[in-house]
Amino acid sequence: MALWMEAGSEPKTESELADLEAISALRESAALELKEKGNEYVKMGKSHYSDAIDCYTRAINQKALNDQESSVLFANRAHVNLLLGNYRRALTDAQDAIRLSPGNVKAYYRAAKAAVSLNLLNEAKSFCESALERDPDNQEMKKLAKQINLKKTEQEEHEAKVSKAVAEAKDLITAIEDRQLKMGKAMYRELTGLKKPVLDKNRILHWPVLLLYAEVMSSDFIEDFCETDMFSAHLDIISLFIEFLLY
Repeated sequence: MALWMEAGSEPKTESELADLEAISALRESAALELKEKGNEYVKMGKSHYSDAIDCYTRAINQKALNDQESSVLFANRAHVNLLLGNYRRALTDAQDAIRLSPGNVKAYYRAAKAAVSLNLLNEAKSFCESALERDPDNQEMKKLAKQINLKKTEQEEHEAKVSKAVAEAKDLITAIEDRQLKMGKAMYRELTGLKKPVLDKNRILHWPVLLLYAEVMSSDFIEDFCETDMFSAHLDIISLFIEFLLY
């Protein structure tokens, strides 16, 4: 009987060959049945998604289907993993589906969706492009590709802003160190807000300056005090403003 054959050995009799064919047919039938059962579980809703994954996994483990049919199983499991938020598993399943059947457009779609959720935008874009090469009129893929391109643009703009802010902060720190100035702990934020020193394009520092008049319990706040200015100039402006108010 084929059940007693050693692994990797070829059938020697017609009986053994018939047994192997019967076993193969049973496994194929079981795999297809598990696939359909998994599909039914998906339709039943979230509470049955884990059952669907179990069915697809058992069907895959039968190793009885051809590459195209096996690709569908991996793509289906990727779909359920996406629904569950298991994005890394979904991506792996979708990639396995693509490997088995490069024409499986649904697998590319699910791979792209998983990649987007993992913020792997370049990979997501590549999956979309590959899918559209095979199915140029696929509207869902076109829509997803547009969303990915928009997200990539937003990410690149954000990264550019962050990079610029970091560079400006480094330049500011260097300018302060070059002037051998020491920065203390921020104080009187309730009077000054979040104003910070700024280094202009000519590498001149502009400081937020708070003037406290303890005798009269008052203060003045100068948002932009250029380091090349004299205190007297600002005080003259403040005096004129006070005179105007008292006039």
